[in-house]
Amino acid sequence: MARKTEAYVDTSALIAFRDRSDTFHPLFRRLFSDPPPLATSALVVAEGHGWFLRRYDSIRAIQFLNFIAVLPMEVLPFDGAELLKAAKLIKKFSDQTLTLADAHGLAVMQDRRNQVCWSTDRHLQLTGVPLVI
Repeated sequence: MARKTEAYVDTSALIAFRDRSDTFHPLFRRLFSDPPPLATSALVVAEGHGWFLRRYDSIRAIQFLNFIAVLPMEVLPFDGAELLKAAKLIKKFSDQTLTLADAHGLAVMQDRRNQVCWSTDRHLQLTGVPLVI
């Protein structure tokens, strides 16, 4: 059987999966039930934690971190070299509203030749990245 292609997971996909009130919850519930190899950025984890902390409370934010800890997903580090790559992409797509986490995700996908991104952020489509939404 062929190996499934790795999917890069954006903050919006993690939020949609964890928040049952999210419109995309059923889709990501299905995708996470039998996932391919998954990867994300440490910045995505930070964004997700902050989202649950602001939207709900510290308990939900901790539950999100616990979920990340048990999810079979590679969390890629963010350091000075990654900052330079992300900043280059932010400048290249300055007409878009890319966050640092979005740009780092694009850099990761470029580096890993990743063709799939789980996200609900339509502005990422404008950068030419195929999304599952």
